Amino acid sequence: MQSQDSFTEVTFYYVNGETEAFDISITPEAFGQEIQGLLSQPWLTMHLFDRTVLISTAQIMKVEVKPPVLQLQGNGVFPEAQRVTALTHGVKS
Repeated sequence: MQSQDSFTEVTFYYVNGETEAFDISITPEAFGQEIQGLLSQPWLTMHLFDRTVLISTAQIMKVEVKPPVLQLQGNGVFPEAQRVTALTHGVKS
């Protein structure tokens, strides 16, 4: 059995407002090294025990990763950020 440290939880937020999360069998450090390349691919493929899910990266608006990927550094990376409010969707009337 693999330890909890060998999994990374990734949540995708799509342009249509839907979300879904996956536990991926990869360490957060390894995921952090691959994230730029993964998001530049047109499709991501998730093999689950009972199905395969294909995700269009063009439809991804935001990605959240647990635990944090602290080795991401450089332009556009803000260390020690704090979330003040959760993401909210506007109400259409």
